[in-house]
Amino acid sequence: MPFQTHTLPNGLEIVGETLPTSRSVGVGFYVRTGSRDETDAESGVSHFLEHMLFKGTPNRTALDVNLHFDRIGAKSNAYTEYESTVYYTAVLPEYLPDAVDILADILRPSLRQEDFDTEKQVILEEIGMYADMPPFDASDKARRIYFGDHPLGNSILGSTESITALTRDQMQAYFDRRYAAGNILVATAGPIDWAGFVDLIGTKCGHWNAGRPGRARLEAARPVIGSHAIHKDNVNQEHVMVMAPGPAVEDAERYAADVLATIVGDDTGSRFYWELTHTGTVETSGFGIDTNQANGTLGGYFSCDPEDAVENLRIVRRILGEVQSKGVTAEELAVAKSKIASRLVRRNERPMGRMGAVAAAWMNNREYDDIDTELGRYEAVTIHSIRNLLERFPIDRPTVVSYGPLASVE
Repeated sequence: MPFQTHTLPNGLEIVGETLPTSRSVGVGFYVRTGSRDETDAESGVSHFLEHMLFKGTPNRTALDVNLHFDRIGAKSNAYTEYESTVYYTAVLPEYLPDAVDILADILRPSLRQEDFDTEKQVILEEIGMYADMPPFDASDKARRIYFGDHPLGNSILGSTESITALTRDQMQAYFDRRYAAGNILVATAGPIDWAGFVDLIGTKCGHWNAGRPGRARLEAARPVIGSHAIHKDNVNQEHVMVMAPGPAVEDAERYAADVLATIVGDDTGSRFYWELTHTGTVETSGFGIDTNQANGTLGGYFSCDPEDAVENLRIVRRILGEVQSKGVTAEELAVAKSKIASRLVRRNERPMGRMGAVAAAWMNNREYDDIDTELGRYEAVTIHSIRNLLERFPIDRPTVVSYGPLASVE
């Protein structure tokens, strides 16, 4: 079988897809924790902790971590999201044991006080850097407005105040709670020997502390509606976001929502593209779907000169209203499905792409989706599917958040 699963006695899950003809292998440690799981006092700790895992272990210095990845020609990185923190690498198959050894080692970091103090300054500089980048700052603040006090509105970076106040002991407590073995999934894809891989993970991770803390709040958010302005005199452009509820990650209608989003706001050939980007009235525009546990959003964005913002928002409202009332055309549907199929196939031709897809499907819905299954779900989307989606999740009454020199874009 190309897909297999195994659970260690301490609760750590292992999933893998065997790809005999591949010339590389991907492996990733997926920790089920992110900004959604933080208290106000811990805001930003997941991302901060991601940095700290590369600062050394009882067995390796920070320099060793980098050198040991480099010596095996690994492509390695990590990222933090709202619901997960991921550490991954891609290597030649003969170096898989070395890659697992390094990843498993950094997943049990030293968290030394001196490293914590040094890296805190790096995080604070990063917060400042993104605060000076309007698209990122606007998106972060718009999400907080939209989700209100729901944890999905938590900032991944945290704030200057929360990071400054955070202590090493708080980080250690968060690590002990959230990095338990039962809260971690190891995923791989490539020309692997499954039994050997399971033994390897068992040897490296079988002694980790057990436990699966779960997630405190899984209810759907109650979005804050209306129009909201974040006034910024020192920003040259107006950044405008529209957000409305959409299917959650466990909702089968997410496929229809992805097709709809491609029709409305893909970066080429969409309604937003032809009426906003192609005409030159905006610098950039887009519309997409964001899925999380028990929550999803359908949202759009554009940035433009302030004097054009009011008219551009009027165009956005008209587009969304027309789609809501009239639906989409058969030609739009066919083109969108073709785009999605092409992107899926190209991404899944690489072991790293398959690793990510396998991990996401298992973490979110405890299912295995091969590429043909995924393609079939998109191909099954019809105009009727889009209509059903729009009836459940109307897009013509979005929350609007503007960020820039204008007091209002309405």
